[in-house]
Amino acid sequence: MTDNNSFGILGGDGRQIALAESIASDGYAVRAYGFDSVSFSEGVRKSGLRETVEHSENIILPLPVTSDGTHLKMDCCDDRVVLDDAFAELLRGKLVFGGRMGKLYRTSELWDSIDACDYCAREEFAVRNAVPTAEGALETAMHEYPGTVHGSRCLVAGFGRLGKTIAWMLRGIGADVAVSARTQPDLAWIESFGYRALPADRLGEGTFDLVFNTVPYPIFSRPVMRRMKCRPLLIDLASPPGGVDPEAAEETGVRVIRAPSLPGKVAPKAAGEIIKRTIYAMMEE
Repeated sequence: MTDNNSFGILGGDGRQIALAESIASDGYAVRAYGFDSVSFSEGVRKSGLRETVEHSENIILPLPVTSDGTHLKMDCCDDRVVLDDAFAELLRGKLVFGGRMGKLYRTSELWDSIDACDYCAREEFAVRNAVPTAEGALETAMHEYPGTVHGSRCLVAGFGRLGKTIAWMLRGIGADVAVSARTQPDLAWIESFGYRALPADRLGEGTFDLVFNTVPYPIFSRPVMRRMKCRPLLIDLASPPGGVDPEAAEETGVRVIRAPSLPGKVAPKAAGEIIKRTIYAMMEE
């Protein structure tokens, strides 16, 4: 019953909507489940869960596949799909792609025998995804900060892919940029790029208007927050549970905006294209 070169999109958000449309525009057969509130073009056929899987060679799951570890992420549908042995059995024999698959793998031992790939773990995905994430972070800052980002004193916590991209964009619009990192090589690179380097063990020092956290670990702890002489707007971009102790932020009067998964909110079309390019590359390999 499977069509050749066919794709089934199961659940997700605006990224998966754009992804389905983009794959269909490449001439592939695309079915989608979990998008009751969405009007697709003629190239994307909406159908039930079982029908979508049965007629598709390749199955694409959301990013993340699940938020609660129990149900498939479906922002455009009221249905609730439980991730269990029955769901895994349904996908047996398919080539399955998904983002942040760890929680999914723990829902059934059957995943050990299913050909599943995590597109979020690919380096090229992470690098490309940093751009819409950084743009979303700047958009958040421009909307929430009462001053201008140009001329503001900014701290970027972390010098990974996202930290590098945000720092570069901030300097491009005239911000005064400092970057915090843990290792000496990273601190040397930060200085070589012309940013001010702040060792991680001195986090909380200095005066900043805006802080962008990219570190998925609670580095903004109570001791760090208490060392802050300023009360910046802190935009936390890290994956849950984030990098900020919320109780410490409230105690010290630091306003924190949690902003994970920005590409799906601010640039779903670009984010969908990034997912598609990554999956195509994985299939070619």
